[in-house]
Amino acid sequence: MKIYFAGAIRGGRQDASTYHAMIDHLQTHADVMTEHVGNMALSDGGEHDLTDKQIHARDMTWLEECDAVVSEVTTPSLGVGYELGIAEKLGKPILCLFDDGKPGLRLSAMLSGNPRATVTRYKTLEQATEAIDLFVRQNT
Repeated sequence: MKIYFAGAIRGGRQDASTYHAMIDHLQTHADVMTEHVGNMALSDGGEHDLTDKQIHARDMTWLEECDAVVSEVTTPSLGVGYELGIAEKLGKPILCLFDDGKPGLRLSAMLSGNPRATVTRYKTLEQATEAIDLFVRQNT
């Protein structure tokens, strides 16, 4: 199984350690095509070895090739929203994980109200990984 993991990069890297842990867990189930999202050294400046056009082309190819999309959506990100819209149009199974333990943050209704996405609110990493396990079992 090939998983496209989506998480904020230029939108902010405050959840990078969470992305890293989720990607590590996902890799016990599948090939994570976007493991760089969890790279702790990656700043909100993004990748510097590729142009924006190259990143877009690569990520579009990966979205087409993946079997499912797992996204951490606590940090609002235009890019993640775009990726989720493309994944939905491609008919990919989608899991959105939102950290409900962070005060002052609200999940977009475009995600929480989407019947084609599985949305899980979590307060601990253990709850998130349980949701990942269930999602992978249901989509393999």
